[in-house]
Amino acid sequence: MLREMSYAIATMGLLAASVAAQANQNQLELQQNPELWATQLGNYQGNRYSQLDQINRDNISDLRAQWQFSTGVLRGHEGGPLYVGDGRLYIHTPFPNKVFALDLEDEGRIVWSYEPDQDSRVIPVMCCDTVNRGLAYADGKLFLNQADNTVIALDAESGELLWEANNGDHTKGETMTMSPLVVHDKVLVGVSGGEFGVRGHLTAYNIETGEMEWRGYSNGPDDDVLLDPETTMMMGEPIGEADLGVSTWPEGEWERGGGAPWGWITYDPELDLVYYGTGNPGTWNPDQRTIDGEPADNKWSITVFARDPNTGQTKWVYQKVPFDEWDYDGVNENQLIDVEIDGEQRKGLAIIDRTGFGFLLDRETGELLVAEKFAPETNWASHYDMETGRPVVNEEFSTFRQGVNVNTTDICPTAMGAKNMQPSAYSPETGLLYAGINRICMNYEPFETEYVAGQPYVGATLTMMPAPTQDGDMEGRMGSFIAWDPVAGEVVWKKDERFAVWSGALATAGGLAFYGTLEGYVKAVDIETGEELWRFKTPSGIIGNVNTFQHQGKQYIAVLSGVGGWAGIGLAAGLEDPEAGLGAVGVFSALDDYTELGGILTVFSLPDA
Repeated sequence: MLREMSYAIATMGLLAASVAAQANQNQLELQQNPELWATQLGNYQGNRYSQLDQINRDNISDLRAQWQFSTGVLRGHEGGPLYVGDGRLYIHTPFPNKVFALDLEDEGRIVWSYEPDQDSRVIPVMCCDTVNRGLAYADGKLFLNQADNTVIALDAESGELLWEANNGDHTKGETMTMSPLVVHDKVLVGVSGGEFGVRGHLTAYNIETGEMEWRGYSNGPDDDVLLDPETTMMMGEPIGEADLGVSTWPEGEWERGGGAPWGWITYDPELDLVYYGTGNPGTWNPDQRTIDGEPADNKWSITVFARDPNTGQTKWVYQKVPFDEWDYDGVNENQLIDVEIDGEQRKGLAIIDRTGFGFLLDRETGELLVAEKFAPETNWASHYDMETGRPVVNEEFSTFRQGVNVNTTDICPTAMGAKNMQPSAYSPETGLLYAGINRICMNYEPFETEYVAGQPYVGATLTMMPAPTQDGDMEGRMGSFIAWDPVAGEVVWKKDERFAVWSGALATAGGLAFYGTLEGYVKAVDIETGEELWRFKTPSGIIGNVNTFQHQGKQYIAVLSGVGGWAGIGLAAGLEDPEAGLGAVGVFSALDDYTELGGILTVFSLPDA
């Protein structure tokens, strides 16, 4: 109880400080109420932690499914439901991007629904299934990024369309899958399409009018990136050199340089900075991104950006993988946590990353504090140089051979990453991060590819296989659920799973961590030991996020199931070639022995006393 009170007091202090910064007051107030789940990551900091403890270690075995709702869409369901205290759950679907308001007091009766009219030709240019990572809410409005690059605002009471804005062009390969975030009077959105040679950008729209306020590109001239090399920091020092977003690319390649921000955005109200990561650089063939035959950094792909949400100006950057050779998109969530290192309090930013490394940065300056492996099979780099912030690459697993196409084998992790975009959770009680991870490796063969707008610009063939078994691992497993100490840089415990764990985690004050599996199980484990305490099999594999909320004194757990995404693309799109789905179809070929397609919301609670 004391720890809960301390957490509440700390949160109230953060709220007071953030009011001065004029963050979106409605969203802050909703986040302050532990009974609500008002943003996809639970709060601006991305912690996916709930103070609710009605459901706990002692009674979790009594948790029961109360009702289910079919969305009517048979593709991958990412993201999760929102609850803002009005007696309704707001949920979404993959393409065609339906939105439902469901009555909690009438077992999911549809209060209203919305279905946009979209061009179905957007489907073939959606890289890895037709997923969508969820709705945002503020000031009585719901915000959605449609697949066809339309940003919309709906009236939460009636479902009426209030405004729409065009954010891109799917005929050029641009699409939208990420969940927006509302900060101040702006809704922030990013694009997908790195595999089609798009030029990534993050854009802010006015929440009342839908007018564009600013746009910051991931590459190109500093004026486009909204970056000042004299004031923008990198590893704690000013960048100094102008237009690195152009000069670190071969001529013209930055214009199709990828860096699409399709993951998550977090926000520090006190510092008034938003944080997000950019994706892979353009073609996956690194030889086509060299300068005079030598590796080049290809900035600012696979980079953490800290921006001023009012203007978009960049405060600092950290490029995790210069000259990426493995498709290690840098879009994973940036968890904002306060930590103590060597007796000093630091404002931290923690990432359980695609690369297989867990990072801890100073979120004020971008200084790298910790970089350690959380997936022991990780072999593409031996470690990170803490002075330069750059990885020390193992040449044996480099895919660049100076113009020669070579099939580099047994690279760990796969291009899917040791953790994909599935968001982690953080408990202030334990100081640990909880995440589902992937234990998969790959063979990677680059080839020459030509850019054609709206056509794949990949330039590599992949095959994937389970990672080699480590001591204590379950043989044949392809995933784990782990507890990670971001300061010590070590795994505290892990629970192995048959397939990669592709769902978002949830941590609660009830001493529990929740996650879903690709077979369709929702599981609850002891937050301190990892011991499994409860499971329930939903009708389809889970790539969505487990969320919790309280209504009329009762705590609920809710999750969207519906297999798909990159891991389930074979099932979702009916693919059979083992190399299809950028290598995913082969490694997940056994998945259809355990689950089938289906979009289902399942709502759980304890039985009435």
